Amino acid sequence: MAHGNAATERRAVAVAAPAEQDAVLVIGPGPGVGLEAAARLSAHVVGIDPSALILAMARRRCTALVARGRLRLALGTADRTGEPDASADVVISVNNLHLWPDVPAALAEIHRVLRPGGRMVLSAHEKWLPAGLPALAGLVAAAGFGSVRTWTWEPPTRMAPTAAQLAAVRPAHPAHG
Repeated sequence: MAHGNAATERRAVAVAAPAEQDAVLVIGPGPGVGLEAAARLSAHVVGIDPSALILAMARRRCTALVARGRLRLALGTADRTGEPDASADVVISVNNLHLWPDVPAALAEIHRVLRPGGRMVLSAHEKWLPAGLPALAGLVAAAGFGSVRTWTWEPPTRMAPTAAQLAAVRPAHPAHG
């Protein structure tokens, strides 16, 4: 998992571009490649996963970052992160969207934890999005996000398939109807 997803994990962090002061939430961090990349840029990273085994793998990779207080790991899911309202500037999730049992509920949760103006970057193997990026973009827009952009990216390794990627922003001001 770490080898096959590493380039995509690092790419998602680069697209999200967290700053030192940004609070970053990584949903479904796998063995921690993206967590490590995010915690090198931001001093406030939280990784959540429903699997204690996955969190243990991430903890092993990121031991020094956890010890320095740059990274915290916790049990949670995309639709129940356990994080406070408006507590994150950036949310990143790579190759686990297909595991979310209720994508609209997860997007609502991400919207809740993001601060106004906060950004989200999602990436999934294109083959795992049977309805495609336009359908995902529609769900993201329906959840209240703006500035929704989608694209595909070819990871530089033969082991990793085409990545379907999406970036969006929680609007700074609610839409008026």
